[in-house]
Amino acid sequence: MTLPVLLLVPAAATLDRLVGDPPDWFHPVQAMGAMISGLRGPAEAWAGERPGRLRLAGVVITLVLVGGSGAAGWAVERLAESLPPAGLPLLLVGLASALAGGSLGRAVRAVLAALPDLPLARSRLARIVGRQVSHLPEAEILRAAAETAAENAVDGLFAPLFWMLAGAVLVQLGPALPSLHLPSLHLPALPLPGPLALAWGYKAASTLDSMLGYRHGRLRWLGTAGARLDDLLTWLPTRLVALSLPLAAGRPGQSVHWLRAALRDGAPDPSPNAGVSEAAFAHAAGVRLGGANTYADGVRIKPTLAAAGRAPDRAGVERILALGDRLELLWLLVALPALALIGAGWTPG
Repeated sequence: MTLPVLLLVPAAATLDRLVGDPPDWFHPVQAMGAMISGLRGPAEAWAGERPGRLRLAGVVITLVLVGGSGAAGWAVERLAESLPPAGLPLLLVGLASALAGGSLGRAVRAVLAALPDLPLARSRLARIVGRQVSHLPEAEILRAAAETAAENAVDGLFAPLFWMLAGAVLVQLGPALPSLHLPSLHLPALPLPGPLALAWGYKAASTLDSMLGYRHGRLRWLGTAGARLDDLLTWLPTRLVALSLPLAAGRPGQSVHWLRAALRDGAPDPSPNAGVSEAAFAHAAGVRLGGANTYADGVRIKPTLAAAGRAPDRAGVERILALGDRLELLWLLVALPALALIGAGWTPG
């Protein structure tokens, strides 16, 4: 059974759109979360309240989780090479699990479908946002849906897709690049990591940030390494999204202008990526985002994004989701010919 790597990524993207993340199925992120929880207790017990020890423990947790997740993806890739009938389906499902385009779209549209039933809409919204939703009116529910669709499009879809494609490039270039070889240990040359290894490594960093990347209590130090790594790995995909969104919106001449606008509007956000991601979609969809959000630890004022846009409504949220759908297709249409030109192709089995 053969399947070039350049077909695996679109196949995984299609599977993500068709199936998403079934709630009763095991997801790799669950294993990552369980590992984080298992490591956090001993780390805090050892570090106590000492910032230096907490930072060191955070670095160790990050290395173990990201390295372990990448190694697991690499092992599945090797299985797909050595035992294609068993390994290829597992590799395809693993790749699809790293993408959240389908599940994000369904979750946001479920909130829209619930309106004007506010209690039902709030209940569905609470599953996908971190802010307090118990007293939100319809207008604020729509803004929250628009903002989560815009922000999570990058860390849930485009950033893992970027690293997946980067892994595919490594595989395509494999014969021309030096492989990992340790002659002193009498070990054979090892192949480079591929799309699943890099995608799962990114998902591990993202999961670390979502669980430990907070600026209160011990997490101010324990979560630093994971949060900084997630910021670093998401930085370039975020800006590529901002640069390419005008193409998906049918406004290619606005690419540089909208990129600058997204960088300007997103700069006040504490995250180097979340504000830029939201601003990029806000400008492309003509929707104004930002405002006061209430969280468990207090109220945060988010910067105004695309101030000239309209307040989020149902159509505005749908435009953001549609832009993400079109941009994913655009990325794949550009990446696949490029991958075909880079190398002759990697064929498991």
